[in-house]
Amino acid sequence: MAKPICYSTKAFSTTSATTPLGATTIERRTPGATDIQIQIQYCGVCHSDLHFARNEWGFTQYPAVPGHEIVGRVTAVGNGVTKFKVGDTVGVGCLVDSCRTCPDCRAGLEQFCAGMVMTYGSMDRHLSAPTLGGYAQSIVVTEGFVLRIPANLNLAAAAPLLCAGITTYSPLKHWQVGPGQKVGIVGLGGLGHMGVKFAKAFGAHVVLFTTSPGKVADGHRLGAHEVVVSTDAAQMAAQAGSFDFILDAVSATHDLNAYLNLLKRDGNLVLVGAPEKPLPVAAFPLLMRRRSLSGSLIGGLPETQEMLDFCGQHNITSDVEMIRMDQINGAYERMLKSDVKNRVVIDRATLP
Repeated sequence: MAKPICYSTKAFSTTSATTPLGATTIERRTPGATDIQIQIQYCGVCHSDLHFARNEWGFTQYPAVPGHEIVGRVTAVGNGVTKFKVGDTVGVGCLVDSCRTCPDCRAGLEQFCAGMVMTYGSMDRHLSAPTLGGYAQSIVVTEGFVLRIPANLNLAAAAPLLCAGITTYSPLKHWQVGPGQKVGIVGLGGLGHMGVKFAKAFGAHVVLFTTSPGKVADGHRLGAHEVVVSTDAAQMAAQAGSFDFILDAVSATHDLNAYLNLLKRDGNLVLVGAPEKPLPVAAFPLLMRRRSLSGSLIGGLPETQEMLDFCGQHNITSDVEMIRMDQINGAYERMLKSDVKNRVVIDRATLP
């Protein structure tokens, strides 16, 4: 297959695991028949961006451009596009393609497709080169992986919904969290604060767990009915055996067994954070109360659009901190120190 015609666009990239991100120019393909060209306006900063930029998962190819919480305006469409037009406000999340034919894709679960193409870090089938993410001026994505952003949502605050939003919405919906249930959310970062908002909107009794006493007030403000400082043994002991469901949104090393012991019989602890190193799990907390330990990966395209529409109906967005593009390296360092309360979002207009 002939390489498509490309155009140049400005971006921020890194060339090694130890090199800071800096300004560069990259190539994007010009839109094909079913493609959409998007002028990026805002891009959220996910902890996965940091892992990827620093090759902590071991598959990064350089130069690398992170970013998979993208909101922008359609600037061009292919002649086969039917869902969008120039001027529409749209989003792109963690995926930009999949095989479209496997059982997972047919079920609307493209995130589990063996041939899924991630927004960054996968092989671009059109360019035969690694995909490059949203720390850039523009991006081209096939129509089926572009999402409509509800008109009433603030665009900067909607950007993190494309990853942090769907990552927390999907497991809460899959395990049918709702009224009458006691639900724990571990961590009040970019993922955790969205988990609190969704669990509250679904009607559950929500308990936030944080290691930071300074985040107690924020937890209550976001909708948590209770906030537990997890380093306080007495507070943790008071919650033992009382939870139907716990969503663990922490990407740092922590003790899973402490949270397994908080579950009721048949309770479920679901991981959505991705710590760099494996975490030990004892058998007895699982065996003695028939508890489950599960994981969840973002969501498929249909569910992501459902989540966005739910957010539009309930006026739910992420709490965000805006930064300039050239502040990204400092933001990464702050993320490592847990010095970010909510979700960092890049104003693409500041890309030099």
